Amino acid sequence: MSLNTTSSNNKIAFFSTQPYDKIFFNKYNEDFGFELDFFETQLNPQTVILIENAAIVCVFVNDIVNEAVIKQLSEKNVKIIALRCAGFNNVDLEAAKKYNIKVCRVPAYSPQAVAEHAMAMILTLNRKTHKAYNRVREQNFSLNGLLGFDLFGKTIGIIGTGNIGKAFAKIALGFGCKVLAYDIVTNPEMEKDGVVFVSLEEIFKSSDIISLHCPLNDQTKHVINKKSIDLMKDSVMIINTSRGALIETASVIEGLKEGKIGYLGIDVYEQEEKLFFRDLSDDIIQDDAIQRLMSFPNVLVTAHQAFFTNEALTQIALVTFGNIKSLLTQNDIENKAALLV
Repeated sequence: MSLNTTSSNNKIAFFSTQPYDKIFFNKYNEDFGFELDFFETQLNPQTVILIENAAIVCVFVNDIVNEAVIKQLSEKNVKIIALRCAGFNNVDLEAAKKYNIKVCRVPAYSPQAVAEHAMAMILTLNRKTHKAYNRVREQNFSLNGLLGFDLFGKTIGIIGTGNIGKAFAKIALGFGCKVLAYDIVTNPEMEKDGVVFVSLEEIFKSSDIISLHCPLNDQTKHVINKKSIDLMKDSVMIINTSRGALIETASVIEGLKEGKIGYLGIDVYEQEEKLFFRDLSDDIIQDDAIQRLMSFPNVLVTAHQAFFTNEALTQIALVTFGNIKSLLTQNDIENKAALLV
């Protein structure tokens, strides 16, 4: 079932490649027959030069795909930018149109993977299982400092009810929580399940736990800021498995210092492109904000791993290859949500 295309049109240059990317994309490429070129480095104006005779580039969440990069891609005869992720705020879509480059993405790979990680962060922060694990390994069996609360009956507010927000709502309902949700449109199916759609202000005022599942755009950037934090309940828990810039970091640090925010779980971070997906254990991290966040005992940081399941990586590889094949053979993609330009 290999493609009958020329070698140049059949070549994909991957950027920000991790070992697991190679494993999954090589595995599923057996059914597609693309030529794959993997680069560990991030795509940016300096690394475009690495592309040789490739008509497709495959990028991830922290690659820089601005107009300067897209102009260079066009000069190298790149025809397709394939994102192996759902978010696309790092891509200048207008520039892609200008230079006649198609842009596609994976609109949904495993909503359950991200939703389950959000709940895992809630349970970890609440019951302090990460601290208990380390204590017991040091033969400390004391329970002091490990007090949590019943999740049953608590109010969870969800901002964004796309595929991931919807999956998370079902999990929260399963725990016996009262679930509030905010989105620009309500979802009758979720309402039937018991989710109550309210205003954004009501989410802030009424929620014991707030979980972010919305895309990053001009309307949602820094939706968690000093003004919104002031509306929240004391000791509120905030979870972000979506996009780092949904949270204004400085305001959250102040909220933690003042005790207004009781718990914070983040799998994404506003300046993560300089940190995440790298081993920096021997380096001096220059980002004072992330260092300050990690100094709080009630903050849990994971390094953008919410998507990281076998099922999700399988879907990412299959959908990415499927998108590229459709664009090469039909100049279109059946799933319109996958085609951005």
